[in-house]
Amino acid sequence: MGQADQIRRSSRSVAMNIREGYAKRKYENVFIRHLIDSLGSSEETRGWLEFAKDLKYIEEKAYNELDNYYDNLNAKLNKLITNWKTF
Repeated sequence: MGQADQIRRSSRSVAMNIREGYAKRKYENVFIRHLIDSLGSSEETRGWLEFAKDLKYIEEKAYNELDNYYDNLNAKLNKLITNWKTF
């Protein structure tokens, strides 16, 4: 499996874990676990993107935009994990 495939898989996993967790929100621990898994997949994606930047597979500008996107996403996920009952 190539790096691009791994980036696609980990980035899709973010959304799918949120969706699966939401379907199971009746069970607090299961819901939170899926949100935490989503956060982990987001960080994995950031790691793969950094690796791609270091190998010059993507330009610095594109990397910075994507890294900023995932940084903002992670902040939102952390807030949701902490305050999920208020959403």
